[in-house]
Amino acid sequence: MDIAETLEQLKKKALSDPELRQRLLNTRNSKTPLADFCRISTEAGLPLYEMDIIEYGESSYAAMKRSTNGGGENSPALSYEDDPYEMFLGELDAEKK
Repeated sequence: MDIAETLEQLKKKALSDPELRQRLLNTRNSKTPLADFCRISTEAGLPLYEMDIIEYGESSYAAMKRSTNGGGENSPALSYEDDPYEMFLGELDAEKK
């Protein structure tokens, strides 16, 4: 399972388990948010590692940049698109409302 699939499965689990969802959201207040997020995900049966998430974000962002205006330096800035952790937590927040 790749990182995108793992994150999707984690989101499904978190939306059906309020305690897991809250634990994941609470990582925002941690001194080591990404490490804690990965630990909680792994405890939930979906192994994630910090470098995998970072690399996934950078690769996804680079692919998006290449697909806009030929990928040159004049491509529009993409806010938060390189941070799958924040995007994931944002989706969990949005589902709550």
